[in-house]
Amino acid sequence: MYKIVIDTNVLLSALFSNRGKSYKLIELLGIKGKDGVKFNVISVPLPLEFEEVLLRPKNREKYDYFSHEEIRLIISDIVSVSHRAKLHFLWRPFLKDSFDDKVLETAVNGQAQAIITYNTKNFAGVKKHFDIEILTPAELFDKGVLP
Repeated sequence: MYKIVIDTNVLLSALFSNRGKSYKLIELLGIKGKDGVKFNVISVPLPLEFEEVLLRPKNREKYDYFSHEEIRLIISDIVSVSHRAKLHFLWRPFLKDSFDDKVLETAVNGQAQAIITYNTKNFAGVKKHFDIEILTPAELFDKGVLP
């Protein structure tokens, strides 16, 4: 099973538009999760970050068609269809952004093969040190590894 960790910017992009690869990825996550196929990995810090970022007023203006409660339900649904990783090993600081370190720690502890993000440059050195691919949603689909 090819396991991934989804960065917040991918989820944010999926809320902005239902036409892109990020939306397709989140939709696939839900569909496969209902079938019992879990390929996303999550840890406690990630949904907290999702909620904090997705509920920021500047972001809410861009997708005001979702209520606060609906945003929380989306996050809850993602958690429910994901593998839960316990953070036994912390790698901070490895990256410049502390949240990116949380994504990395989730990927390492959850034995994910890839981190899915639009900020691929923020994860410089991860492939070399941890053998975890850094991919955009489009690159992930191009690989053809999803269930």
